[in-house]
Amino acid sequence: MKKIFLIFLLFYSPSAFSKTLTGLDILEKENFSVLKGKKVGLISNHSALNSKGEHILKVFNRADNFELKAIFSPEHGFSGQVEGGVHIANSSSSAGVPIYSLYGKNKRPQAELLKDLDILVFDIQDIGARFYTYLTTMGYAMEEAAKNNISFLVLDRPNPIGLEIYEGPILSENISAFTAYYPVPVRHALTAGETALFHKKNKNLKLDLKIIKAENYSRKDFFNDTALTWTNPSPNIRDLDAAILYPGLGCFEASNVSVGRGTDSPFHWFGAPWMKAKKIAKKLNAANIKGVKFKVQKRTPKNDLYEKEECEGIEIELIEPKAVRSLDIFVHAAYWLKKINGKKFLLKKEDIARMTGTYDFYEMIENGKKPEEIISFFENSNSDFLKKLKKDGILLYE
Repeated sequence: MKKIFLIFLLFYSPSAFSKTLTGLDILEKENFSVLKGKKVGLISNHSALNSKGEHILKVFNRADNFELKAIFSPEHGFSGQVEGGVHIANSSSSAGVPIYSLYGKNKRPQAELLKDLDILVFDIQDIGARFYTYLTTMGYAMEEAAKNNISFLVLDRPNPIGLEIYEGPILSENISAFTAYYPVPVRHALTAGETALFHKKNKNLKLDLKIIKAENYSRKDFFNDTALTWTNPSPNIRDLDAAILYPGLGCFEASNVSVGRGTDSPFHWFGAPWMKAKKIAKKLNAANIKGVKFKVQKRTPKNDLYEKEECEGIEIELIEPKAVRSLDIFVHAAYWLKKINGKKFLLKKEDIARMTGTYDFYEMIENGKKPEEIISFFENSNSDFLKKLKKDGILLYE
């Protein structure tokens, strides 16, 4: 018995036996003290669940020491059911609290909507890619809060694809868009709270910023290590594997290659009617890319790109999810698409610059640069990023 106990201690890890608590859990545990007596604006959507799977509005309804005055919703709407890119109208919650869209006519909360508020609270599940828009919404709202002299609180929650792997170049200074806002790598390995600290420092915002950290959470943890309830953060990110692949496969949306929107499992596959998938899959498997295998699979999207057209394509199987570097997959795939399919493969110069964060990628692919050279360029670009984060005290988790 003693021997078994010693073996247990050897492999024991507190996080292995403890469910992660989100910032929302901690806020409630502390009886909402940071919000006491305040008029609150909430920036959130369907993904703001506590460790019991309860939505933030249900949690807030149990509080009686602050007043929820307004709700602000990001892309995909407060319900999270609207397809990407579709503008969202204003609405109201079941309790009659107005819901103002930050993905419609305005992407920033307007001054007239903030004038009666004391604090903005942000709680949305991000997925760890720079071009995923939820954290841009947070950044815009932080800037408006600073202008209007109101406080900002982030209820932090895990980055589902971990906090250890950085991929892609730092965003170039000559590129700025809603999908290309923070000067961070494509896969940034930050939580929302850490991104908020980074943005305040980077923009020198005069903002009363507070972060409520997640507990029982570390940099090595992926979402499936937290024991939290998965909810699709947006309509086409339907599981953790899709989130892991998104920073790379998402870049195909700046091309004429489908990523499986309109199929049962988007962002697990890429294809096109003209693709020579068998040849490309063979090249990708030969490249020995970590954590994945590639197999040829035909699909017919029901909508979106190549609607009702049969597409040759490649399914990606994750063998070791924590080893996967999805931007490496994209670089190798783009290289071979150009090499094998030639002019049939089209990259949109401005769009791919916003996705990758640099105009160099387009030029390198067009000039036939090999994947290893492109990936080395990416790594050189982000090589000092972690050092800067540590120096500036941005990292909240070990």
